Amino acid sequence: MTNEIRSAKQDLVERLGVFMEQKEQLAPVAARILSYIVLTGKIGTTFEDLVTDLCASKSTISTHLNHLADLKKIVYFTKPGDRKKYYTINEDTIVLSIDELMQSWIEQRALHQEIKVYKNRINSQTLQENPKFDLDFHDNYIQFLEEVTQSVSTLRSKIIAKNTKL
Repeated sequence: MTNEIRSAKQDLVERLGVFMEQKEQLAPVAARILSYIVLTGKIGTTFEDLVTDLCASKSTISTHLNHLADLKKIVYFTKPGDRKKYYTINEDTIVLSIDELMQSWIEQRALHQEIKVYKNRINSQTLQENPKFDLDFHDNYIQFLEEVTQSVSTLRSKIIAKNTKL
């Protein structure tokens, strides 16, 4: 790996790590480990690589690797004749994250539909001189949630189909 690529990877590990700290609610080192593993890909990364490249102690890396494994965010494999463990992202985690996201959107959509029904009822009983609820936001947001759920559902199907082929 060239120095330029190594530097780009370090920068991305840091930026993705900060994002994952917030999104996944992970400790900073755990988020950097997960980011590093994501950016290493299917070839996997070793414990030694993580210690060296993340400049963290062996005990810190070990603790966070175990935690990420317990959360089922990472898995490991071994290579014949090699005693090292190679860590990669658990592909099932991506699908589970998508499922959680889609469930949230489905719940939001149902709530906005209920709010819209309520506001329609209020509007029908409101006298002309009183301001009525504007329902455009709810219509647009419900449409957005339907479209994004459908798009992500398609992505989910592609991920599952690809994982099934492997």
